[in-house]
Amino acid sequence: MGAALAWGVVAASSLVIGMLLGLARSWPSRLIGIVLAFGAGALVSAVSFELFQEGVDVGGAPAVGIGLAAGAIVYFVLARLVERIGPGGESGGGTALALGAFLDGIPEQLVLGIGIAAGQGVSIGLLAAIFVSNLPEAVGSATDMREAGTSKRQIRLLWLAVAGFCALATPLGYFLAQETGGHFQALINGFAAGALLVMLVDSMIPEASEKSGRVAGLATVLGFALAAGLSTATA
Repeated sequence: MGAALAWGVVAASSLVIGMLLGLARSWPSRLIGIVLAFGAGALVSAVSFELFQEGVDVGGAPAVGIGLAAGAIVYFVLARLVERIGPGGESGGGTALALGAFLDGIPEQLVLGIGIAAGQGVSIGLLAAIFVSNLPEAVGSATDMREAGTSKRQIRLLWLAVAGFCALATPLGYFLAQETGGHFQALINGFAAGALLVMLVDSMIPEASEKSGRVAGLATVLGFALAAGLSTATA
């Protein structure tokens, strides 16, 4: 349990790092887009090798399929609610990004804990994908909120809360894996995969393309290649 918490903190720390970077200075939109694209590629690899395939291996395709549908629907519905928050307030866009990071961070880190409980150790591919994809979300949110006039203290408190809940999801995944069987673990894997796929197509990839142009495709492939290589090397 202690190891799960420690790795959860490592994964969630990128949210805090991104927030601090966003508060420190303004970053070129093109650079953020390239990092977003790279992170998207890493997440595609994580969905393919770390979530879907491993879920099928431990609990079977039906459980993964049910989780996949549930994760996609839940993320879609909650993301629509987040969109309503975005346009309304002075820092709504930044708040929406923070909530988006929370929505996809929880299932990702649950899966980290499940992997540790199953004796598979830490998935370096999934850890890298989480870390890289969190950074641009946090940078973009902190930048938007700072430019909208939100105090630095409020921004820090918001992102520390998001990072804290995401970190705690890893030992929660460890505990659930200890108390349940392979079918439940496969369900969680599928849920995380479904939520991530909707997030990637709905927001992350389009935003990366908008900010960085055609180079987004190359950055996405590089992110996929790196994460897939790490996943294969540590299998």
